[in-house]
Amino acid sequence: MIKPLSVFIGWRYIRNRRQNGFLSFISLFTFLAMALGVAVLLIVLSVMNGFEREMRQRLLTVLPHLTVLGPAEEARWQPVAVRLQAVTGVERVAPYISGYGMMNAFGYSQALKVQGIDPRRPLFALEDHMVAGRLDYLQPGEFGLILGELAARRLGVEPGHQVRLTLPQASVTPMGLFPRERRMTVVGLFRVGADVDATHAFVHIEDAGRLYRAGNGFHGLQVQLESPLLPAPAAESVRAVLDDGWSVTTWEQEQATLFQAMRMEKVVVGLLLTIIIIVAAFNIVANLVLMVADKRKDIAVLRTLGCSSGMVMAIFMVQGVSLGLAGIVAGGLIGMTGALAIGPMMSWLEALFGFQMFDASVYFISQLPSDPRLADFVGVVSAALVLSILAALYPAWRAGQIPPAEVLRYHQ
Repeated sequence: MIKPLSVFIGWRYIRNRRQNGFLSFISLFTFLAMALGVAVLLIVLSVMNGFEREMRQRLLTVLPHLTVLGPAEEARWQPVAVRLQAVTGVERVAPYISGYGMMNAFGYSQALKVQGIDPRRPLFALEDHMVAGRLDYLQPGEFGLILGELAARRLGVEPGHQVRLTLPQASVTPMGLFPRERRMTVVGLFRVGADVDATHAFVHIEDAGRLYRAGNGFHGLQVQLESPLLPAPAAESVRAVLDDGWSVTTWEQEQATLFQAMRMEKVVVGLLLTIIIIVAAFNIVANLVLMVADKRKDIAVLRTLGCSSGMVMAIFMVQGVSLGLAGIVAGGLIGMTGALAIGPMMSWLEALFGFQMFDASVYFISQLPSDPRLADFVGVVSAALVLSILAALYPAWRAGQIPPAEVLRYHQ
């Protein structure tokens, strides 16, 4: 336990640095390094959280929150939809037909997931993200197609152009087996600002039934939830009302690879930036080693007056931890303020100097997102405090082991 005398002497040593300018410089450098490390780490983690939040929100505008798959022999979806609609938390239910295909136009090719939707009862807010055309341009029998903007750019097509869709199915003819193909007309483009802009296309559900030979059947049901950010409890409630043979998949499970990669990036970047805090911790070690060397005579006098080795150790622990704690507090305040203000600040700088950091036609976002979280703040501050304590331990222990008689003998 640190005694009040140890705290008092430790604080006296911290305040009385004017007699040794080099020690004061090392202390200032240590403080700045700790503050910089904590602040930068908090800001970067908040920005990465912002990117993850933006990606999640954009994906949820075109992806089902739950996907329900039934037995192959199931032909009527309405009774199942009625049961799902009665589940608490379920907002809307709609059948879907989907498959994969290769789009070809002007010598370019792009693999896409083609999904059939009913424009009269859309499950998603796709209409809000249309950049060309309208959702009701999808008419049954006309084989219209709504493409993501990135996919259209890669194919070099615009609304009114035709593309050739090659399906992963074969047609049997007297001449042999040939892949099934269908000419389709681009009637609209959408932009969500996520990877689905390059991987998804939408057609009328009746046309999708003809393309993938589903007839009047369906491939499954898509469910929209009132609270899509927590799909697992709703998925369990949906499973409870379904018969055997039905399966339920959440959007988190379908996009698990993407968000797992984003979390891994966050961990790696966090570990790399932690090096700044580790450097600050080494500075605490250097600062205390020099302080111990400078105060050897004072330590010897304290020991002869009755201070124990543990009390001397506590004096220097107070100095090291106080120095680290000051940097942590300053860095925490700067980091959280910067995390909250970085978006508006970047917009102000762009307007002031007339440049745009994120071009909306190239990147998925047009401004820097930020999402500061309490868990990140607690984690960064705790890690920095632990490193500060560990850095102060060895020099403080060495101070407690200094023999007073030998020191006083050579300082007479």
